[in-house]
Amino acid sequence: MEVSWSVFVSCCVWVVLLLALFGDSLASAPEFDPYKVLGVSRHASQAEIKKVYKRLAREWHPDKNKSPGAEDMFIKITKSYEILSNEERRANYDRFGQMDENQNLARAPQGFRHYHDSFYFDESFFHFPRTSRDFTDSKHLFHYNQYISEVLPDSFKRPYLIKITSEWCFTCIHIEPVWKDTVQELEPLGVGIGVVDIGYERQLANHLGAHRTPSILGLINGKVTFFHYAVVREHLRQFVESLLPQKLVEKVTDNSYLEFLNSWHEENKPRVLMFDVASNIPLLYKLTAFAYKDYVRFGYVDMGLTETSKVVQRFNINTYAPTMLLFKENTDKPADVIQAKGIKKQIIDEFVSNNRFLLVPRLVNQKLFDELCPVKQFHRRRKYCVLLVTGEVEQFVSVNEAFFDFASSNTKEVLRFAYVYQRQQQPLCDTLLKKEDTTPPQVRDIHVILLERRSATGRVLYRTVTGGWNGSDNDKHRLLEQLELLQRDPSYLTHDAMLPELNNEFASMFLIQWINTAYDYLAQFYFDLLYSNWREMMPVLSLIFSALFILFGTVIIQAFSDAGEDKPAKQKATGSPKTAESSPEQESSSSRPPKKNFVEVTELTDITYTSNLVRLKPGHINVVLILTDASKQVLLRKFAKEVYSFSGSQTLHYSFLNVDKHSQWMDSLMESAPDARPSDRLDKEEEEEDSTSNKSDYTGHVLALNGHKKYFCLFRPVFTGEEAECSRWSDEDAATAGPSKASRSRSSSRQKATTLEIHHKLDRLGLWMERLMEGTLPRHYIPAWPGLDTITPQK
Repeated sequence: MEVSWSVFVSCCVWVVLLLALFGDSLASAPEFDPYKVLGVSRHASQAEIKKVYKRLAREWHPDKNKSPGAEDMFIKITKSYEILSNEERRANYDRFGQMDENQNLARAPQGFRHYHDSFYFDESFFHFPRTSRDFTDSKHLFHYNQYISEVLPDSFKRPYLIKITSEWCFTCIHIEPVWKDTVQELEPLGVGIGVVDIGYERQLANHLGAHRTPSILGLINGKVTFFHYAVVREHLRQFVESLLPQKLVEKVTDNSYLEFLNSWHEENKPRVLMFDVASNIPLLYKLTAFAYKDYVRFGYVDMGLTETSKVVQRFNINTYAPTMLLFKENTDKPADVIQAKGIKKQIIDEFVSNNRFLLVPRLVNQKLFDELCPVKQFHRRRKYCVLLVTGEVEQFVSVNEAFFDFASSNTKEVLRFAYVYQRQQQPLCDTLLKKEDTTPPQVRDIHVILLERRSATGRVLYRTVTGGWNGSDNDKHRLLEQLELLQRDPSYLTHDAMLPELNNEFASMFLIQWINTAYDYLAQFYFDLLYSNWREMMPVLSLIFSALFILFGTVIIQAFSDAGEDKPAKQKATGSPKTAESSPEQESSSSRPPKKNFVEVTELTDITYTSNLVRLKPGHINVVLILTDASKQVLLRKFAKEVYSFSGSQTLHYSFLNVDKHSQWMDSLMESAPDARPSDRLDKEEEEEDSTSNKSDYTGHVLALNGHKKYFCLFRPVFTGEEAECSRWSDEDAATAGPSKASRSRSSSRQKATTLEIHHKLDRLGLWMERLMEGTLPRHYIPAWPGLDTITPQK
């Protein structure tokens, strides 16, 4: 009995060992067969496989099918389609049968297999940090700051496809092959690729509205759209294409190509015709059109249609290779052409970027003006803008064409030609033609203006071409001479001005913009209502109601704010003198950087004279304004405005000297530097007249004092306002009325000095400051600085 019992125990032990060894194979699920999963035969065509896949994907999608095994079944269906839709993978499966990656998918986690899976998970845990991440994902990882500063602005030039994943997402493993293939296909076309690890970038995931993994979303024009279909390469490509705006590329035929090319004048853009043999517009062309939508208008010609045979023959297109023609003002002949099989994105970008402007574009907004006429940065990178101020009616057509012919013959990169319609850009024309007649232009008084931009805030140097412009040969010859003179001598531009921002001629009405924005968000809301949960819809709802609130709030504010615009402007005007006339104690004690409309100006007194001049650091210069009690308020305000753009320099200091208090200091300084005395006839006459009154008028003079090297530069006031006109009138009268009458006229004009005339004394100070910074001003050296404390102020 004992022997039989021991044999029974031995048999049980052997059975247990055999189960432990072969339990895996006994408990394993049936082999994974993609044909059985999709329910198709081994000889099924691609069309049949695709049709069955779409039906099963809709049936087993986890968002629609809530059964417990729906997600696993959907993964099997997706994996089966990945194998059978790729001819190479399908051939490998038919030849070698079951593959390792398919075995892992087919086995169910039960029995001894459950223990094995748990053990495998523990092993992956110990190898967790970053070693298992694919190189493609690591290269495209996004961080929150990078997304806000780089990706979001770049989404207005190209769409982004972003994957939300994490290290603990095992479901994400099943979409990795499709994601890799999609990235390899779309990234060379110009689509931005991004990966967000929700475990490390929770803030960015919340900002995007992604709360589960895996998720795929698209970003374009700052707007996020979620992908809700099966993760298949074809679906992802269609998703990216659906993000792009409609009618981005216009289909052109024999009946419409002339209208397409001739519409360049209305849109102020070059035209690009793309020729290819494809019924659908290639995604590469659409992405290029989106990137340059603000500069160029794109059209597509399908060379496989009979409706396009005339346009293909008209431009002699080779039908065996894709071709791109770029047209500017001349619609009969393309300005540039590229033709090659398999055109790369880099070639297309270079082709369009080099031709994104017309030969003579119209300035329709500030962005175009900034790019066409950039601000001067270096002497060798000067850009001069030749601007034609004209009209838009038919009588100006011949004059405008003559200007275009002149610009077409220009081969110098330093010159940029453009034109404006005076009626559309009235503030700009009023500023540039302030000394001319600003009434609507006639053919006989069309102006050509030469200008150079000096600062991004709108400061320019300019000069109006003498004689106007009517398109004659004499006008072309005169303009050519003045352009050559300008390139030899940049100081030929004698006027300066602050230009206002240009009107955007193509901007739609405010209400239309908000209606379009509201429509986009309502469409997104409807789409998310079908596929998303309420948690994901909350950002969309918030944006919609915010847009509606801003829309109605802005309309109401604009309706009631027109009446109160003048009052704040007056308050601002009355407040500015107070800033300029801050007390010396406050100005000298302040060390903060200058704010808008504020420059720190210190009064030179017997206390501050030594520290601000005599003991000034080497290399530092004190710019001193000479004024009186009567002119102090007007001159200080004008002085602060003229030197404000130079207040960022750490070596310049600003002061003012009151000659009513220190009348003899200027006389002592001028006596120490005889070469600084005026030499022209008019100044000598003024000195003789001033000597009779024993007082020299130094009001409005500006000195640049270098205390260490003991020299100064002198600015004498010049008049460009009403007083200059009075002076010219007096000189002309003097030529006919005799010297006695001329002297009486000069003395009467001096007696009529007004606040406006004092204000114009510093009109050329900005140009003088530029020469001071360049080091081209004459320097007057003195043996020693005259003392300020030994001079008795006048009572």
